[in-house]
Amino acid sequence: MTEQNSGAPGGSDPINQANEFARMAAQAQRIVADFIARQQKDGKIEPQGPFDVSQAFAEMTQKMMADPARVLQAQMGLWENYVNLWQHTATRMMGGDAGEPVVQPAADDRRFRAPEWQENHFFDFVKQSYLLTSNWFLSTVKDTEGLDEKSAQKLAFYTRQYVDALSPTNFALSNPTVLQETLDSGGANLLQGLRNLLDDLERGGGKLNIRMSDKDDFTVGENIAVTPGKVVFQNDLIQLIQYAPQTKTVHTRPLLVIAPWINKFYVLDLKPKNSLIRWAVEQGYTVFAISWVNPDEALAHKSFENYMLEGPLAALDAIEAATGEKEVAAVGYCLGGTLLSATLAYMAASDDKRITSATFLATLVDFAEPGELGLFIDEEQLASLEEMMREKGYLDGGEMAATFNLLRANDLIWSFVINNYLMGREPFPFDLLYWNADSTRMPAEMHSFYLRKMYQDNALAEPGGIELNGVPIDLGNIKLSTYVLAAHEDHIAPWLACFKATGLYSGKLRFVLGQSGHIAGVVNPP
Repeated sequence: MTEQNSGAPGGSDPINQANEFARMAAQAQRIVADFIARQQKDGKIEPQGPFDVSQAFAEMTQKMMADPARVLQAQMGLWENYVNLWQHTATRMMGGDAGEPVVQPAADDRRFRAPEWQENHFFDFVKQSYLLTSNWFLSTVKDTEGLDEKSAQKLAFYTRQYVDALSPTNFALSNPTVLQETLDSGGANLLQGLRNLLDDLERGGGKLNIRMSDKDDFTVGENIAVTPGKVVFQNDLIQLIQYAPQTKTVHTRPLLVIAPWINKFYVLDLKPKNSLIRWAVEQGYTVFAISWVNPDEALAHKSFENYMLEGPLAALDAIEAATGEKEVAAVGYCLGGTLLSATLAYMAASDDKRITSATFLATLVDFAEPGELGLFIDEEQLASLEEMMREKGYLDGGEMAATFNLLRANDLIWSFVINNYLMGREPFPFDLLYWNADSTRMPAEMHSFYLRKMYQDNALAEPGGIELNGVPIDLGNIKLSTYVLAAHEDHIAPWLACFKATGLYSGKLRFVLGQSGHIAGVVNPP
């Protein structure tokens, strides 16, 4: 037992363990007190955002009660499935052949991979009971008639968050892997998990800021973002990096990479094996990449227009100054691709042909169907965000990251709850997750314009829907060759929405649908 407990905070000594519990209790009290003090204003605690869906759920309840026969039918279906499950489990317990399970996890559901979920009768019953109930919840919400499309989508999204949170994998007593670890370690995993939880709460100022990667696992320039380069130009919004050639001769036309400014530029230069930038210089290209500033309140006034003028357009001038070449090929990723499309339309209006071809990676330009991200863009939520940004001058990167994580909660939230808090382990070193945690802020003016004009109004897809520097933007004027890459499992830029670009540009175009998600679908070895 002493050996099992050796990994517990404070070791196996009861006095040391008591002191450790006291320390963690004091830490918890301090975190709560600090959080409340920060949230209090004029003697009351401010609301935490406009994500209240109680009205939508109340409307759904009214619609359901208006058709009691449908509700009864759904409940009878659930009851019948439970009867089948009880018979299935009883047959297995008596050594009989129960046949196929009553319900199976989805093919991409990785929560129930441990063999105990199939081999152990009890855990198999728990798993199937959960799946039956959660599927019933989701289908009942989906099949409710009479709801407007936006309310139905919002209800489905938050219902999924609810059922995902209640998965038996997320609780120590109903997760066989956690139970075995607790027995093997004498509970050291839970004590270490409590320590990890308190540390994450403290780092988040009272809000849970789950650590997905240890900050000490990677260092930019040492074991991540290691392609040699130097800054050749900078202004208020960018530093332009020129990468050292790795071939004896180089192509005449340089390559300009425009990454999104939601995170750091090195998403396309993580490790040598999956670095697009390293691959490009190895093919003989002179590569330039825009590294965006992490703005503070002093840059609150910077607009989407500023990002165009001081971003790609300023970079084109700097590339000509550095190389003598006027023409470049351009790559835009995500929000960087959205900016690239607007910039190309702006340039077309003045017959500026310095960009000769464009590659768009997981990029939205038609926002009519932006997927579940669109659920966070309505007037109430936009007004709340704008009020928050007016006070600070920017939107904190953590707010954006939390929204993105909700889109894949089982992978980006609950898997870390299990690993960090229930198993008491450190996050696995993963370059993508380290980059993902290295978020940046959004200037208030730019971000408000982007959310309202793109997501809410879908104005970029309309000829003349927006103006930049006095020029009406028409994507139909983009006549150069374009390459559009989308990812099949992308939750941020859904591939069907990316595909709509093929009907907007006027030049030669190639559309490619790849696998995986928004990041892993792009950041991969060649």
